[in-house]
Formats: sequence, structure tokens, C-alpha cells
Amino acid sequence: MKKYICSNCGYVYDPATGDPMGDIPPHTAFEDLPESWVCPMCYSPRSLFDELE
Repeated sequence: MKKYICSNCGYVYDPATGDPMGDIPPHTAFEDLPESWVCPMCYSPRSLFDELE
């Protein structure tokens, strides 16, 4: 699964670990995150994340 980076603060969403603070279980693809999910570090919306290459 692809990783995504927050263009605002640099936080990397890694599907292998999910987002424990946001109750997102491991192995949750970025595309499967709820629309209401925000960056756990700076609270930016999903739209500010870019695919990490």
C-alpha cells in the first residue's frame, strides 16, 4: 500500500501502522480512510496529502 505525506507538516500516513490516535486500524489504505479523517499532527484535511514516492 502507498504512503501519503501531509503537505502542511510532513506527517506520513503509513497504511501498515494506520493511525492509532485516530482509531484507524493497521492495513487501512489511505483511500479507505473516512472523509472526516484529518492529519493527527496538524489537523489538515485529507486533500492536503500527497502520494509519497
